[in-house]
Amino acid sequence: MPDKIAPQLASELQALLIKGFQALSRGDFTTAGDCCQQLLQRQPDLPQGHFLVGLLGLESKDRKTAFNAFQSTVRLDPDHAAAWAQLARLYMTEGQVNRADAALRETLRIKPSDPMVLDLIGTTLTQMGEHGAAQAFFDRACAGRPNFPPFMQNLANNLVYHGDAEGADRIFRDIIRLQPDSPQAHWALATSSRAKDTAHINEMQQCVRRRGEDPRANAFYYYAIGKEYEDLQQWPQAFDAFAAGARARRSTVEYDEAAEIEMFDFLEQRYTPQWLAEGPAGNPDTSPIFVLGQPRTGTTLVERIITSHSQAHSAGELQQFGLGLRRLADYRNPKRFSAELFAAAANLDPAKVGSLYLQTSQKMRGDTPRFVDKLPQNYLMIPLILKALPNAKIVHLVRDPMDACFASFKQLFADAYLHSYQQEEMARHHARYHRLMKVWRERFPGRFFDISYEATASDLEPNARALIEFLDLPWEPACLDFHQQGAAVTTASAVQVREPAHTRSIGRWRRYESQLQPMREALQGAGIPVE
Repeated sequence: MPDKIAPQLASELQALLIKGFQALSRGDFTTAGDCCQQLLQRQPDLPQGHFLVGLLGLESKDRKTAFNAFQSTVRLDPDHAAAWAQLARLYMTEGQVNRADAALRETLRIKPSDPMVLDLIGTTLTQMGEHGAAQAFFDRACAGRPNFPPFMQNLANNLVYHGDAEGADRIFRDIIRLQPDSPQAHWALATSSRAKDTAHINEMQQCVRRRGEDPRANAFYYYAIGKEYEDLQQWPQAFDAFAAGARARRSTVEYDEAAEIEMFDFLEQRYTPQWLAEGPAGNPDTSPIFVLGQPRTGTTLVERIITSHSQAHSAGELQQFGLGLRRLADYRNPKRFSAELFAAAANLDPAKVGSLYLQTSQKMRGDTPRFVDKLPQNYLMIPLILKALPNAKIVHLVRDPMDACFASFKQLFADAYLHSYQQEEMARHHARYHRLMKVWRERFPGRFFDISYEATASDLEPNARALIEFLDLPWEPACLDFHQQGAAVTTASAVQVREPAHTRSIGRWRRYESQLQPMREALQGAGIPVE
């Protein structure tokens, strides 16, 4: 509280704050909003009131309000560590890494001990790719508030990234002991280790029965059950679980297929060789390597091959290129990618686009001459990358269409790839992607390198050598031992890429050939050959 508040007013404000925070914690946004309004009417310079507004903005997905409120909080109280930590995380999600770094330094200046703030710092460091530093803060958060599942989940996820599956599993099991019906912990436990029996499956099935119709929770449970049935090679049960998980997840997301069709059509129409040849030059920097394509097609495998080289660092799946386009085009549409965005992006100064990308990715690039950005969706932006960063290297993963589609269908994603939860939608999306890559290949020959997942997994060395040669790097034998890397992996492949190259996933869709007929027919109907 500000120092010069009358005792009675201070008491009233404190009561309103408590009421507001309690309402927010139970999801009562109306009451929380009323408390915010009363607080700031009575005391406009109350930092805690602005902070409560910021938290309400976060919970109600009003990012602009959250930004403004947290900024007001630190103006009124420069030592409000929680507001600085929230700003750091928000700036990172907007791709404003330098501002995030500055807010993080302010947070650390205050030497916070609040476990919530420590956990937020760990989350922001994770987004920056500083997983070792993040682990220390997650450890401190868990020590400061023991047996608090959200903090435990973040620490366990960090251990998975570092390859410590045993340590992560212990924490996931501890979470489940504390909260037996914890969908995310059950799912994380299933994905971090290989099932040996049906004990955990039975436990999750009981959770589903108790929950009833709860699609958000059931998506986690069904995908976890499917993964463990696959571990046990019980293929029919696995597919039934994946299909149930996909139905549950699809009911909670809004996939606008018409807008996606419009976007793909616009990309094909607008981004021509003539467009690429026109206008000023981009940034000549040679350090970026983009690894892209569809998700679950081997992008992490190829990234690990490249970053086993002494001259290349993994920057993770950076959103920076697309976010840079949004900022420079002043694009306000909540859709991450759209025809509107690409219409505006076509007229941007390519040097500014390239320079902003390099500037905002600096924190994640490491200190090697080259760095890898492996965001799969960058395939949409290949012409823009070629123009903004003409000396960057682009590597495109090619995988059997049915295996690629099924690999996405059986994966629960966070907030991307909304097309992947229904067989025909997945297939139609893949057909659009396939056509677009054919267009890019014809229009920009030799400007990117196609590498086959199947060929690389089956015969690693010649494909790895061809890849490294394309990147203009000298050959290093370490590129064949990618699975021995200690660096963190923050994708769904975090466990698999710590193994040598294998062919277990090639042709896996055939285990479910009869169940996947809708997907197969939709691909064939779109002109995609399925062998």
